[in-house]
Formats: sequence, C-alpha cells, structure tokens
Amino acid sequence: MRRLTTETFKVVRGELGWDRYATIASVAPKAAADNFVAVQTQASEVAIVSFDGQPTHLMAPWQTRAFWKGVSKIEVERIDAKASLRIDKAHLARLDLAKANPMVSQAIVEAHETALVFVDGAFVERVGAGRHAFWNVDRTVKVQKLDLRPQALEITAQEILTKDRVSVRVTLTAFWKIVDPQKVVDGSTDVAQTLYKVAQFAIREAVAARTLDDILAARDRLDAELRESVAKRTSELGVVVDELGVKDVILPGEIRELINKVVEAERTAKANLIRRQEETAATRSLANTAKLMEDNKLLLRLKELESLEKLVEKVGRIDLHAGQGQGLEAILKGLFRLEGDKAV
Repeated sequence: MRRLTTETFKVVRGELGWDRYATIASVAPKAAADNFVAVQTQASEVAIVSFDGQPTHLMAPWQTRAFWKGVSKIEVERIDAKASLRIDKAHLARLDLAKANPMVSQAIVEAHETALVFVDGAFVERVGAGRHAFWNVDRTVKVQKLDLRPQALEITAQEILTKDRVSVRVTLTAFWKIVDPQKVVDGSTDVAQTLYKVAQFAIREAVAARTLDDILAARDRLDAELRESVAKRTSELGVVVDELGVKDVILPGEIRELINKVVEAERTAKANLIRRQEETAATRSLANTAKLMEDNKLLLRLKELESLEKLVEKVGRIDLHAGQGQGLEAILKGLFRLEGDKAV
C-alpha cells in the first residue's frame, strides 16, 4: 500500500526550491507551467523579478529560481549587465538598494564632491553630484569620492635648530583644495598626510637656514618661501595650497626671558627719550615765555595775577579787617595799579 504525504506552501509571492520545481516539471510539465514562473539567468545577465509591479528579487548571472503564480502577476525583466556599466534611472528607481548588494556599486555624491569610477582598477569616468549606481557583474567597480572644498591643515609644533643653534618649535597652518581629482587618486593614498610631510620638510629647511632674529623679524618672507617650496613639491599631487604660514614660534624658556628683557629695555629707553624730549620742549617754552616777560612788564604783571588766582583757588576764605593803615582800597590798589596808561 502506497503512503501519501502532503506539504503546504505559501503561494502568495512565494518561491519554490529549484530542485522541487525541476522534479515537478519533469513529471508534470503542464502543471509546472500553469503554477510557476521559472527564471534562469545566463552569463552576465541579471533579472529583476516583480510581483504586481513591485520589484522583489534581483537575480545574479547563472541563477535559477521558481515562483508561485498564485494570485500575483509576475514580471521578469532581463538586463545584460556586461553591455551596460551604469544602472539606468528606470532600473535604479525600481531597485531597493538600501541594503548592500554585491552586484551593485553605488554612491551618492554631494554638491561639494566629485567621484571617480574605476573598473578593474582602470579609471573610466568622473561623475558629479547625484546618485550613481553601476553593475558590479563580471567586473569590480569602485567609486571613490573626493571633497572639493578648501580644507585646513594644522602642522603641529616641530622642534628645529636655527642657523645660530637655537632650538625653536614652529607650528604651521595651511589651506588647500583639490584641483585635479585623478592626480590626487593616482599620486597619493592620503593626500592630506602627504601635504603634512611636505610642509614639515619645508619648514625644517627654512628655519635651519635662518637665525632666530631673521625668523622673528621677517615672518612674511618666511611664509612666502614656504608657500613657494610646498607648491613646487605638490604640483604633481593635483592639489593647490592657497594659504600657508607660520602660526606660532615657541621659544625655550631662557630665550623667551632674554627677549622679554630686551623688549622691556627698549620700551624703557623709548619712554625715557620721549620724557626728555617733552622736558626739553617745556624748558624751551619756559625760556621763550621768560624772554617775553622781560620785554613786557604788562605781560609779567598778568602772569603774577594768574599765579595769584591759582593760589587763591586753594584758599577757603580770606578775611580783611579795616583798621589803622591804608585799608581795603589801598590793598586792592597794591595788587593792581596803573602808572600812566601802563599796568604795573
């Protein structure tokens, strides 16, 4: 007596294992055709399987799958991935590429970026802002994005000996940007690190060829020399250094104290010079005034009254007592009297 077994399957948007489908197709071809949609992809061919217009499966080359027809309408779109590197917008819109898929290389390029596309290590094209996707079938597609905005680079303190054997620490600041993306990718694995090393070498050479006084007194010339040196060494990297300059020159403690003393002495000497100049000017003015008073008794008398006025301002109260003597009127006339038409 034969024993029969039953097995249930999900037929709404369901899939049957290929081995079982092959068995059914061999013994009941009509039943297999009526109930299943079989998809077999060829070399370099991918297939998008959709249920009721919604893409649900992306099949790789040399893949076989069988889907239950059930109540859903099944559509299969075949694509020759070898003939088309880029995934066109229509397919890109239908595919769910939120999850990583080994058959697809994609990148979203921002407005301030650019991207280089390489196929099997060879440069193919440069793409701008937007969403880009490529078939990664029978080849290796790599999309490398680069930031085109100006970028800052801080070169930390480097301890260097000057020409007069003084140890100083120098920090630099640079602003650079990419102008040739392909040169950047071909020339260096890390362009920022390469720029860092180039700037280090440039500042060591520049400082070693100068005395401490030259470094402190001619920062502008030092910055210009650094920019020229770095520009020559980075010309083949595909970048341009817009700004490069010394940010800080850090001196040893004892040197810093000596410089502070020198600066203080210079300021003191300058203050003394200014004070002497002012004293000389005041003396010259006083001498001129005395000469004028010598020749003009009225001016002398006015100066006396001015001095008396200043003296009286400091006196709280003046008491005058009428008694024996010439009296108040005589006192006032003594302070200011006229002889003829002249005041004495």
